[in-house]
Amino acid sequence: MLQFIYSQLIRLALPFILLRLWWQGRQAPELRVNWQQRLGFVPRISGTVVWVHAVSVGETIAAAPMVRRLRARNPGITILMTAMTDTGLAQAMKMFGDQVHYAYAPYDTPGSIRRFLNRANPNILVIMETEIWPNMIRQSRSRRVPVFLINARLSEHSARGYERIKSLAAPIMRSISWVAAQAEKDAERFRRIGVAASKVAVTGSVKFDVDIPDLVLKASQQLKASLSDRPVWIAGSTHEGEDDQLLAAHRKLLNNHPNALLIIVPRHPERFESVADKIIRQGFSLARRSGDETLVGAEVYLGDTMGELMMLYGASDVAFVGGSLIERGGHNPLEPAGWGIPVISGPNVFNFETIYQRLRDDRGVVIVEGVDELYQHLSTLFDDDDERRASGQRALSVVNKNRGALDRVVDGIIERV
Repeated sequence: MLQFIYSQLIRLALPFILLRLWWQGRQAPELRVNWQQRLGFVPRISGTVVWVHAVSVGETIAAAPMVRRLRARNPGITILMTAMTDTGLAQAMKMFGDQVHYAYAPYDTPGSIRRFLNRANPNILVIMETEIWPNMIRQSRSRRVPVFLINARLSEHSARGYERIKSLAAPIMRSISWVAAQAEKDAERFRRIGVAASKVAVTGSVKFDVDIPDLVLKASQQLKASLSDRPVWIAGSTHEGEDDQLLAAHRKLLNNHPNALLIIVPRHPERFESVADKIIRQGFSLARRSGDETLVGAEVYLGDTMGELMMLYGASDVAFVGGSLIERGGHNPLEPAGWGIPVISGPNVFNFETIYQRLRDDRGVVIVEGVDELYQHLSTLFDDDDERRASGQRALSVVNKNRGALDRVVDGIIERV
């Protein structure tokens, strides 16, 4: 009954969801492109199709090494990558070009999912992290499509939420073929909400298997060379409410490092213009990545392009990971750690609880509470080359000693198909 009620509520909400999509498309026209795919009208695909679903940019990047490994192990398969956001889809296209198929994920109405499955005809569904959609999962399993939840994490708060609706959640959880959990506490929570113990394994996080393609490495080296010996720090994946704090810290840093450069990369492209305006209003000299503008004399470099954050991390000396000075829960700190540069974050990192704990245990990250602490730590790192290198190596060593989840995940998928 709860499944029926859920489906009816989604159907009723659909016109308003589409209206919101149209409204958002005023600022981001790409949202209106291929909107029919969200109702399941995707191009037909043939062959052995592995459907890889990731909600947005972070999950798409995390899925990339797995997709490459699956294609290497099974050259004949067809990969279909879906995302809920235009940024996630753009990231996938940038990484894989014409090597895989792409589509927006269908909204979770029975009709949308049915149309999608009829056209895509997947043999396997691989869901990244915690994208648990009742109709997507149950209709896939009703067609004997194995459903794998990969790099899975589940907070205690979310687990309690599922327990409150156990009559709805339990049938969904029983439909999952395998959960590859990031940590034992995630595995325990999935077992609590109805996934059979035999279907849950602790594989670790595939995000530790940081993958830096040669083209990204070359581009970062070229940008770094153009910056000469300037001290460069990057604020990646920033959100509304963080920009003022980051710019304030940079202003203080310029007092004792007048040639320092801040690279600021907003998480969402619809914020590019507002962040640019804020930088200019506060009196900083600005260069924009999208305009291929000279960095000579620039105090702030705005990363207003898609899919280049990993490269920009590699061109920097120190990284601050955004979404952490506000109640957003943070973003992936392993991307800068994989470059061997110091990692700084704010205190709100509950989205990556296990990863941050491992970094903390080995002093591979510094947590700051606000502008003053951020400035002080940046100043210390730029004043002390040895400490900056040592801090970066501590972060990299955490990445290296936790690698291996990718092989365990790919092996697990293949042996269960």
